[in-house]
Formats: sequence, C-alpha cells, structure tokens
Amino acid sequence: MSELNQIVAALLANNFAVEADARILVLMDQSTNELGKKFAVALQEDGRQVQTYCMEDRKKSGEEPPREAAEEMLRYDLVFCLTKHSLTHTVARKRANEEGISVITMPGITEDMFLHGAMSADYSRVEKETVEMTAKLTEAATVTIRTGDHQLVIPVHGRNGVPSTGVFRKKGASGNLPSGEAFIAPVEGEAEGTIVINGSIAGIGLLKTPVVLTIKKGRLTDATGQNGERLLALLGDGDGRFLCELGIGTNHAARLTGNILEDEKAYNTIHVAFGSNHTFGGVIKTNVHIDCVTKNPVVEWK
Repeated sequence: MSELNQIVAALLANNFAVEADARILVLMDQSTNELGKKFAVALQEDGRQVQTYCMEDRKKSGEEPPREAAEEMLRYDLVFCLTKHSLTHTVARKRANEEGISVITMPGITEDMFLHGAMSADYSRVEKETVEMTAKLTEAATVTIRTGDHQLVIPVHGRNGVPSTGVFRKKGASGNLPSGEAFIAPVEGEAEGTIVINGSIAGIGLLKTPVVLTIKKGRLTDATGQNGERLLALLGDGDGRFLCELGIGTNHAARLTGNILEDEKAYNTIHVAFGSNHTFGGVIKTNVHIDCVTKNPVVEWK
C-alpha cells in the first residue's frame, strides 16, 4: 500500500464516522484532476463506494460551482472537494449540508500536503485546541489585532465562533482538510482600523512585501502595493469588500507555504477575509471569499 493510500485509510478511520456503504463523491476540477483521481483510488482501495466528477476551474474562492456540479453533490452521503479554489463559502456547500450531506473542502490541496505538514497533525490535539479557541471567540465582544503600529478592532458581539477541527462525526458536517482553525463572522459594518498582512493572500500566495489594509465601517477601503491592488481586483467593488471573517490557526503541524488551505491553520497566525459569510453566521452573500493571513500578531480580547 502506498503512503498516500495509508494516510487516506487512516483519515477515514480516525477523522470520520462513515458507514461502509456510504456513497462518496470526489469533486475535482481541471487543476486537481490528477490528484483527485489518486485520492479516489485510495478511497476505493479502502473499500469505499466512490465516484468522481470533474468541473471547470473556478476563478476565485467563494465562486459557486457549475449548476451540474452542485446537483451532483446532492446524490452522495459524503463529498470531498479537491479544487483549485475554495467551495467552502458557497450556496452549493450549504445546500448539501442542509440535505444531510457532509462536504469536506480541500482547496489547493497538494500531494505534499497529504504527506506532510497540517495533514500529519495529531487531530485529537487539533480538535481540543480548536474547540477552546472557538469558545474564546464566542465569548468575546471585540477582538483587537495589533500588527506593529497598526490596530484593527473587530466587533464580534452576538456572533458564535465556528470550530474547524478536521474531525467529522455527524451527518451534514462541513469543514476543511487539512484543518485546524477557529473562526467567526464579525458584526458587519463595525470593524475599524488597519492591519498588516505579512503572510499570504488566497489567490496571490506568499507575500514578499507586506500589505497594509485599511478598514472603515467594516469595509476594505485601501490596500497598499501591487499585491494590494491585486486583492482589490479579486474582491471587486461591491459587497466583496466587506470584512466577513476573523480566523485563528490551531494546527501545530501546519506550515506557511503560500497555500491558503494550510497557511490559515498555522500556529501564531490569524486571518481576516473579505466577501461572503452567510454560510457561517453572517449576512453577506456574494460570489467571493478571500482570506489574508498575518503571522505573529498580538491578539487582544474584550
């Protein structure tokens, strides 16, 4: 048995409560077709009932899958989304969950990530630390992020934190793999301040030069430098500019590699995102969700 097959078998045994006859879909796109097929074979060799579906690449995270792909998701018990861009914050994912279908999103997943880094974590530890951090987010009224001389005040009162533990024991579960983050939808229209993004940005990658973001009344109004301009272009001029998420990494094995799927899970990082949050307790519904990772911030709770 190959190392990938061993990891997939262990993953199904330790992180899931999946019936032997569960119907599993591996949803992939043109960018991830090769790895998606390997993953499907590993599932089949573990004795699982598996089908694959390949769609066209999405242009950005949070963009809805094609209608046919969204309909295909509803025919299974468990869906693994090995795609270039994230389907986490989409109506398609939310609809499948409402039908009792578990959807595991793995945007930008690579074979290296399967074999090393965040996927190799002790997920009993990740689960414990994620649940604890989620409780802190839920109990907070505001969270202040300090990065050097910059300060961003994010009101979260009345909102519940969400744990992404990488452990899925119930029907209709959702989350990332690899995983390990606690996140929350900030109160829309209230965040104020500036923050230095010095890690990575979804769709852009690792940053050689930090980007300073200015947020007024919960909306991104300025982003410095060439990568700041690229971020603004990805978000567009509409509701994609609203601050929609604050997340904190809780995976001790995660690395900062430029792949947002792993970067946002790393210790000593936070991430803010802009765009949709209606899928996890907010009210913003748009066709984009872009995460921005900052390493070694100071986090203050009130």
